[in-house]
Amino acid sequence: MLGFLNKMKKVGCKGFTLVELMIVVAIIGILAAIAIPQFAKYRARAQNSAALSDMRNLKTDLEGFYAEYMEYPN
Repeated sequence: MLGFLNKMKKVGCKGFTLVELMIVVAIIGILAAIAIPQFAKYRARAQNSAALSDMRNLKTDLEGFYAEYMEYPN
């Protein structure tokens, strides 16, 4: 087997070995395993912030309505 690999290198065959490709796939898998949960946490935090902002805007609108009509809308 080693003789075949050495012969391929001498002939000038270019490409990646299976082991090299498996290492790359493993590294990509590890990075994805780290990045996906972090991205999910980031999205949840952003959605919570947006909801809080919407509630503050609603409160401001309701107080403005009350200031103008002296009652809250139904």
